[in-house]
Amino acid sequence: QEKLVESGGGLVQPGGSLKLSCATSGFNFDIYAMGWFRRAPGKPSELVAAISSNADNSYYIDAVKGRFTITRDNDLNTLYLEMNDLRPEDTALYSCAKSQGPLFSLAPHSYGAWGQGTQVTVTS
Repeated sequence: QEKLVESGGGLVQPGGSLKLSCATSGFNFDIYAMGWFRRAPGKPSELVAAISSNADNSYYIDAVKGRFTITRDNDLNTLYLEMNDLRPEDTALYSCAKSQGPLFSLAPHSYGAWGQGTQVTVTS
C-alpha cells in the first residue's frame, strides 16, 4: 500500500522558515517524480514544486522561486520542501504527491498518490 506522510508544518512569522518532509513507503520511491501541492482556503490546489526521480530536474511556481527548495533522499524514501522568507500568502495545507513516472508533470491528475497534508500558517 502506497503511503505518504507529511510533517514539518506549523505556525511561523513572516520571513521565517520551515522544512517540510514527506516520508513514503509502499512503492519504489526512486523511480517516481514527486511534487508538493498546496491548498489555501477558498482557492484551488496548486503545484508548488516538483522534482524528477533522480533529482536532475525541478520545477517551481513563480511565487516561490528563490524562496523554496525541493529535494529528495532516495535512500530514505523521503521528499523535502525547504521554505524560506515565508509570506502570509504561503499559508495553506501542503501535501506531497507521487507522479506517474520518473519525469514530473504540471498536471495534478498526473499524480496518483497523495498524503494527508501538513498545515503551514504564516502570520504575525
